[in-house]
Amino acid sequence: MKPHFAMMAGYNAWCNERIYDVVAQLPDADYRADRGAFFKSVHGTLNHLLVADQIWLKRFSGRGDAPNRLDAILFENLDDLWDARHREDERIIAYIDSLSEADLGGRIRYKTITNPVEIEQPLAPALIHFFNHQTHHRGQVHGLLTGFGLEAPSLDLILFQRKSGMGLA
Repeated sequence: MKPHFAMMAGYNAWCNERIYDVVAQLPDADYRADRGAFFKSVHGTLNHLLVADQIWLKRFSGRGDAPNRLDAILFENLDDLWDARHREDERIIAYIDSLSEADLGGRIRYKTITNPVEIEQPLAPALIHFFNHQTHHRGQVHGLLTGFGLEAPSLDLILFQRKSGMGLA
């Protein structure tokens, strides 16, 4: 199971690099424009992705910041957001690298943000959610970019697999 999660951590970082390269082409007004996405704008959605990743990494590892709002704006400036995103991607990769197969068979306990309740669940399915959530919201950003007439990059997992060799053996 660990090679799968290592692949997903690498894929996440690769996708973020590709998305941020295109987002950097947006004029600031477009970057912040409410386009009807769940978190309104490219700016809001990228901040949400960082917020959620910080929350989940805190749940998984017990370390790091954990915002208390899913719609928190952690960084107003795209360059600062990208720097923080890059650091978070490195943390994700390091966390996954630190896990053993036995760890992946373990359980985690945490409190939810919305309608707070205590949850206990197996770690591996929570990690599946974690990576799926990233893909979901990154897909929204991808759609917003094409709506602005930009050529959004392909984020197909198979392209990452062919580039990295992960998941091909």
